Amino acid sequence: MTGPPDTAGRRRRFAPAALRVEAGRVWPGLLVAATIGLAASWLSQHYGAPVMLFALLLGMAFNFLHDDPRCAAGIELASRAMLRVGVALLGAKITFEQIAGLGVAPVVTVATAVATTIALGFACARLFGQSRAFGVLTGGAVGICGASAALAIAAVLPDREGRERDTILAVVTVTALSTTAMIVYPLIAAAAGLDPTQTGVFLGGTIHDVAQVVGAGYSVSGKTGDVATYVKLLRVALLLPVVFAMGLAVSVGRQRTAAARPGAPFPFFLVGFAALVALGSFGLLPRPAVQGADVVSRACLVGAVAALGMKTSFGALAKLGWRPVALIVAETAWIGALVLAATLLMR
Repeated sequence: MTGPPDTAGRRRRFAPAALRVEAGRVWPGLLVAATIGLAASWLSQHYGAPVMLFALLLGMAFNFLHDDPRCAAGIELASRAMLRVGVALLGAKITFEQIAGLGVAPVVTVATAVATTIALGFACARLFGQSRAFGVLTGGAVGICGASAALAIAAVLPDREGRERDTILAVVTVTALSTTAMIVYPLIAAAAGLDPTQTGVFLGGTIHDVAQVVGAGYSVSGKTGDVATYVKLLRVALLLPVVFAMGLAVSVGRQRTAAARPGAPFPFFLVGFAALVALGSFGLLPRPAVQGADVVSRACLVGAVAALGMKTSFGALAKLGWRPVALIVAETAWIGALVLAATLLMR
């Protein structure tokens, strides 16, 4: 007598085979992204330049690999999955205690600076011939944490033509401006007569990328470096509500547009970000775990940037002209002037 087919057994037999097929499909692209990321890290350590910039430029030099069917799937996966994991793990570095220890004035200053910079990008994008999505992307990158914020915001913005190109342009420009600010802003603070604490607030509230904030802060003094790092982490903490709000707005917009597919994917990586902030705040993350999360986060973000670089060509960026760069410079000037003015008023 023949019994019913063993469908569970068939699923168990087929699952490993399907996994092997999928792994074979994506591993070449993932390997390429990881290799470029390692090369970028070595160059960054050797020459002292931003690792994200090296990852972008090397990735763009290998743009032809994205057109290779053997690598395309893995590159697409690296630009999405590695990005989300890297952003989620940023939460391990932030605690509520760090934020509360800054006091009320820096918190209000940073929150105002981030909100108005994003609003400026949204409002002025058309004046510079750009889409409002690009204005929000660059405003968030300038206001929050540079390349990491650009990648996180790009992950929840609607799919559209040129999204990867715009993301790459934002990352390149913001990284270049952040490196310039690391050198120039301590001189501005000294000229303005700011004390070590005020200088830390100014540097942490204005420079785009975490690494450049640390470099600029500790080049002044240990106290300035500590304050600058905490203020910068406060800006990073704002990544969660900002990206969540953007994702929600995109979801609502799609539901209201008949031509678009209803609903947008929920940004679950932000849940991981929030969970790690909570765990760290209650002392449930041991120091080795925090350090490990920081290393893995950085590796994932570098790999994701390398993959995004491979999806973008130098020619496509060159066609964009000076206007998008001018918008990012305007946003940078705005947040710098606003935080400097607020810091002077704190005296």
